[in-house]
Amino acid sequence: MATTDLKLDERGSLPRPGPVGRVVRLAFGVLCLWYVVNLIQVTGNLIDSDGHIRTVIWNGILIGLFLVSYVVNIGFSKPWKKWPVVFSISVFMLIAGVGYWTQGSFETNLFAQAVWIWELYVFLHLGLAFFVASVIGSAGCEMRAFHELYSRLTGTPTKEHYCPIGPLNAIDQWEARRASQ
Repeated sequence: MATTDLKLDERGSLPRPGPVGRVVRLAFGVLCLWYVVNLIQVTGNLIDSDGHIRTVIWNGILIGLFLVSYVVNIGFSKPWKKWPVVFSISVFMLIAGVGYWTQGSFETNLFAQAVWIWELYVFLHLGLAFFVASVIGSAGCEMRAFHELYSRLTGTPTKEHYCPIGPLNAIDQWEARRASQ
């Protein structure tokens, strides 16, 4: 598994995405934002008529847990390693345990709301970052796109971070090699 260690590089050390990298970032952004729209559509109705948490909420939990440490560490420039996922799982387990203890089921409205809010944050942050990265062509990880935009607007230099997971780093390297030939 890729490391969640924060490894910021000097600006200009990573290749900027070409057209393929931008389109892939845009596609990932659209997927994340599409999921957010689906989450918003169940607002106020997180539990179905059978008393279970809606499937749309369960759909994002595993990928969200996999991604949350990258979103937080790289997005906020914090070297917290795996602590964001450990914290998330701990909070979910605590809320589920309280629900089971008080109501006999972990599928409570409180648990559904906690997961729903958490997923809204993770996938909205990620989706907007992918979208901004595709529009401005920020180098490296999409989670640094807001930093890059800030840098462009204010002239304050920021650092870059390679994409530790997914195809973006490989696509950017491939496009840079093709452009230099």
